[in-house]
Amino acid sequence: MTNDRQSWFRGVRSSKFRHVYGSPAKREKCYDNIKITKNAHDSQFCAVNPKFLAVVTEVAGGGAFLVLPLDNTGRLDFNASRVTGHTGPVLDIKWNPFNDNVIASSSDDCTVKLWHIPDGGLSRNLTDWLVELQGHKRRVGYIEWHPTAENILFSAGFDHLVIVWDISKGEAVNVIDRHPDAIYSMSLNRDGSLLATTCKDKKLRVFEPRSGVVVAEGVAHAGTKASKVVFLGASGRLLTTGFSRHSDRQYAVWDQHDLSAPLTCETIDSSSGIVFPFYDHDTNMVYLAGKGDGNIRYYEVVNEAPWVHYLSQFISGNPQRGLGIMPKRGINTSTCEVFRFYKLHATRGMCEPISMIVPRKSDQFQEDIYPDTIGTVPAMSAQDWINGNNSPPLLISLKTGGSITTHKPRVYKPSHMASAVDMNTKKKFAFLSTETVPDYRPRDYNEISEKSQKTSNNQTTKFHQLQQKFNNVALQNNIVSSTINDNKSSESTDIPNNEADLRLAYLRQNEELRLVRRQLANSQLRVKELEEQIRRNQLKSL
Repeated sequence: MTNDRQSWFRGVRSSKFRHVYGSPAKREKCYDNIKITKNAHDSQFCAVNPKFLAVVTEVAGGGAFLVLPLDNTGRLDFNASRVTGHTGPVLDIKWNPFNDNVIASSSDDCTVKLWHIPDGGLSRNLTDWLVELQGHKRRVGYIEWHPTAENILFSAGFDHLVIVWDISKGEAVNVIDRHPDAIYSMSLNRDGSLLATTCKDKKLRVFEPRSGVVVAEGVAHAGTKASKVVFLGASGRLLTTGFSRHSDRQYAVWDQHDLSAPLTCETIDSSSGIVFPFYDHDTNMVYLAGKGDGNIRYYEVVNEAPWVHYLSQFISGNPQRGLGIMPKRGINTSTCEVFRFYKLHATRGMCEPISMIVPRKSDQFQEDIYPDTIGTVPAMSAQDWINGNNSPPLLISLKTGGSITTHKPRVYKPSHMASAVDMNTKKKFAFLSTETVPDYRPRDYNEISEKSQKTSNNQTTKFHQLQQKFNNVALQNNIVSSTINDNKSSESTDIPNNEADLRLAYLRQNEELRLVRRQLANSQLRVKELEEQIRRNQLKSL
């Protein structure tokens, strides 16, 4: 009897996450009336951080995605502002982990673009990007940010290439050309030193991304549909989801250095939707969500066989088109929330937050389920990573810095795409740094020449030309009439007869003086130029 009791208890595991449950948000906390894209591409079409929610939307021609402040819940205005700079459909979007105001998007137009979203959200359609990355020959299906290095972005295109970008320079660091077919997914490990990909040729590959060297390679799943991969943090293992030869959905766990055979492979069910894996390093939980169904299964990852333990599942009657996940620093610790999805409904235009909650009676901070998590400060610069350095992420405490929804990371200023203010400042400094050239012209000439130059620049239109012509004719008539009057008056006496004659004589003398001054100034300037030329010739001869 004792042996039977022990064998019965052997299958029960004690886990603090055994009773985790999913809690969908109330209707007023959802985002309604969104025209979610109907594109068949198998990405999430949704990205979220503690400030903003971004959703790819359906548009007629071109590509666009919606960006909303996180607290802007409820029914969306039909004419809400969007990011509309792509000329083809948007296929993937990802927020910069170190700047909550910068988002990257990849598109059918073969480009990756970076956008800056102001704190209050968009007040009009955004068409001006920060950086445009051009290098792919076909549409760009997936993008991923480096988890610890600043300004490093990975993009995978349907030209079978993975390009590593340094976005501060807008140029490629490396191009990985080791895939014979379309790339289905990619994932980076905890410190970003390894890159894993799944491909249409059914193979799982692990790369050293700076050199493009294949560390390990093996056949993942036998099915023909797309498989997905995620690194299980810094454990040295990967998890893939895919299909068996008989089209059953399955997951497998792998050793990153030996992909010849999986550590374990289990069947999930017989549905047809692609399964997306999401890993939470803080709780060692992995969530498997199928596209086109409403279930989210979650498992606990352990460091020994069977490597993954099934916990439970969140069941919903509304199928999902995509899922965005909130970074850990944006979750609510007071309700014991350990993960949060933003679910795009497949049948109606709604984005619904789903909180995964550990049931605890106390509302105090639970240190055992909230270890230090990834913060918003990069562990190293792009150049350090390119030079071969690796660094684990810099961590923050959720107790002292929990729910960092107003955190403003460092301002994003690409070196080659400065703002208008920066350009004006550069021009000012450039002007101040130029050598001062002395001006030997007389002060009167300087004033006259500047005034005459401005006048001549302004009088370039037809109207001014005509006006000038008629003024010249009138002036000639005045001069002729004044000459006749002067002749007449000179016959009688040398002194002008009236005030009008005096004014004309005064104007004529002023005009003569102005011409003489101009000739004198020109001659002085010419003398200075000749002296300078003589001095230069003497220096050359020496």
